[in-house]
Amino acid sequence: NRLINWDPVLRTALSDLEVENEETNGTLWSIAYPVEGSDEKLIVATTRPETMLGDTAVAVHPDDERYKHLIGKNVVLPLVGRKIPIIADGILVDPKFGTGVVKVTPAHDHNDYATGIRNKLPMINIFTETAFVNENGGPYQGLERFAARKKVLEDLKNLELLVEEKPHKLPLAKSQRSGVPVEPRLSPQWYVKTKPLAERALKAVADGRTTFVPDQWTATFNRWLENIQDWCISRQLWWGHQIPAWYDDAGNVYVARNEEEARQKSGGKSVTRDPDVLDTWFSSALV
Repeated sequence: NRLINWDPVLRTALSDLEVENEETNGTLWSIAYPVEGSDEKLIVATTRPETMLGDTAVAVHPDDERYKHLIGKNVVLPLVGRKIPIIADGILVDPKFGTGVVKVTPAHDHNDYATGIRNKLPMINIFTETAFVNENGGPYQGLERFAARKKVLEDLKNLELLVEEKPHKLPLAKSQRSGVPVEPRLSPQWYVKTKPLAERALKAVADGRTTFVPDQWTATFNRWLENIQDWCISRQLWWGHQIPAWYDDAGNVYVARNEEEARQKSGGKSVTRDPDVLDTWFSSALV
C-alpha cells in the first residue's frame, strides 16, 4: 500500500498531474491533546480536524527545549481515548511555526505518510472509498467527511479542548475529473518507476544532446525531473486498457501479455485478471 490521491466521487486513484491545487479560504483549528499522566496539554493546529481520528503520533522538533521532556511519553487522543506517542522529528516540524507541535496522520496526509515511514508509525485509514468514516472512526462511523468535521469540532468544544479557530488561506487539492476535494488514501496500485527514466533524460540535456529554446526552460526541465515521483498508472474506472496482470488464489501476481501466458507463468494454476485499467496517458503511449 502507498498513499495515493483518491477521488471519492469517481472512486479511483489519480496521478499528481490530475490534481489541481486552488487557494481557498479555510480555517485553522487549534486543539489541546492531554499528556498522559500529567496536567500538561500539547496544542496542535490543523485544517482537517476530522483526520485526528486517525492520528498515530504527535511530533515535536528534537531540539525544541519546550518539549524535550515529553519526547517518548504519550498523549491521550481526544474523542477516541487512544494513547499515541510524542515523537521527535526534525523534518516534519518547524519549531518556529505555530506551537511547534504537529499531529501525525500517516494514512491521510502526504507529509505525515513520509513521517510515518521514517518513525515506523501505524497507519490507520478512517475513511471508506466514498469518504465516509469507517469502523476505525469510533463513534463517528457512518458520517460523511465534512459532517464528521462538524461533529468533531462540536464535541471538542464541549470538552473545552478546542483552543482557537482562525481564518487561514490554504491550497485545496481537487480532482481534475470531478472537481471534488481529493482524499489521500492508502491503496495498492500499479506504478511506473520514474527515476531511471528521468536520469536518462537529464543526462541527454547535460550532454548537450537535447537543448531547449529559449534556454531558460532547461532549469525548469531539470528541476521537474530531479524531483519526480513514481507515476501511479492504475485507475478504478470501467474504460481503458485493463492491467496486464493476473493473480492466483494465493495472491501471487503474474504480469503477462495474455491469460494463457499468465497461466504458464503460474505453473498451470487458475488465475484472475486485475480489474483495474491503465491511466489514459500511459495507454496513449503504448505501441
